[in-house]
Amino acid sequence: MNECHYDKRMDFFYNRSKTHTADEWSGTTLVIVLCFGTFFCLFIFISNSLVIAAVVKNKKFHFPFYYLLANLAAADFFAGIAYVFLMFNTGPVSKTLTVNQWFLRQGLLDTSLTASLANLLVIAVERHMSVVRMSVHSNLTKKRVTFFILLIWAIAIFMGAVPTLGWNCLCDISTCSSLAPIYSRSYLIFWTVSNLGVFFIMVVVYIRIYMYVQRKTNVLSPHTSGSMSRRRTPMKLMKTVMAVLGAFVVCWTPGLVVLLLDGLNCAQCEVQNVKRWFLLLALLNSVMNPIIYSYKDDEMSSTMRRMICCLIEEKNQERRSSRIPSTVLSRSIDSSSQYLENGISQGTICSKAST
Repeated sequence: MNECHYDKRMDFFYNRSKTHTADEWSGTTLVIVLCFGTFFCLFIFISNSLVIAAVVKNKKFHFPFYYLLANLAAADFFAGIAYVFLMFNTGPVSKTLTVNQWFLRQGLLDTSLTASLANLLVIAVERHMSVVRMSVHSNLTKKRVTFFILLIWAIAIFMGAVPTLGWNCLCDISTCSSLAPIYSRSYLIFWTVSNLGVFFIMVVVYIRIYMYVQRKTNVLSPHTSGSMSRRRTPMKLMKTVMAVLGAFVVCWTPGLVVLLLDGLNCAQCEVQNVKRWFLLLALLNSVMNPIIYSYKDDEMSSTMRRMICCLIEEKNQERRSSRIPSTVLSRSIDSSSQYLENGISQGTICSKAST
């Protein structure tokens, strides 16, 4: 009967897999990784929070597509949390972790990846429903969208917890992988093949939808010259989704391929030498998505700019008010009213962003 090693610390598994974590994640390499990781995580938190806030505040975004886009931003925000936890529990610290702490560290990353992937699948369904009708948005109700969002996170959390629930190598260390020392190689093969398979299916589906929209637009354009802007809108949203999907595939595929090679026990592949750089590439995906939203969607970009300007203006008002004595403030009611009127006419008031 195989002996289980639930009570061991991670140094036992790292030493057995011949992973020199302390050496690989130290010195200049560690500083570079931490600096880039900290900058990227801060950007992820701020930018994805702006995307979510823009969808909430702007009534033009109160449609299924943008709800799902906000949920994708929430998945990227969660990915930022996972990377922060990883940064504080990597390098020499990795070997001091307990088995449960390591499961939590990796489970957060797996959950964020699954949430993003499942969200893109649901967006594909929503886009298919809309383009078949050549409409801007599908007829998904808010209840159905809410159900899909809850389902996405339920699946993501479950997939992130699968190794903890038993699919691991703690009781059969001969099957342990190298990159993930307490994950069994069979699980890594399942995990990577399933994700890469979904990547391929989604790329094919989106290409077919894109070609369908383009063909329909070309056929209908001679007869709908007065409403071409409406006909172009589904295509613009499709281009946004395809850009997001393309960035997702490019950033995650190298890391998944490396995990697959590790699962196949490829001793000549030297997967240890590239793992940290592919991890940073995966982190870059959560940085790119908000940039794609703002670049591809003019309304999203303008809403985010107005929110930033309002935030800066409110900070400036607080600073000015803190420097002005109360006697002076009591004399400035009329001028403040005039300022508000000017702000409304110039579109600088924060409530403007919600229209």
